[in-house]
Amino acid sequence: MDIAAFLLATLVAHIGFAVFVAGHAHLTDTDAGNWPYITLALGLAGLAGYFFYDE
Repeated sequence: MDIAAFLLATLVAHIGFAVFVAGHAHLTDTDAGNWPYITLALGLAGLAGYFFYDE
C-alpha cells in the first residue's frame, strides 16, 4: 500500500471519528470534554475512551 494513501485514509477516518464523537455528545446533551481532540489524535482509542470512560 502506498504510504500517502494510508496516511490520507487514516486522517479521514480520525476526522470522521472526531466528528462522530462531537455529534453524539451534542445529540445526547452531554459534554464531550476533550474526547473529540483525543479521538482526532488517537483514532479508535479516543472513540473507545469516549464511550467507555466513566468519570
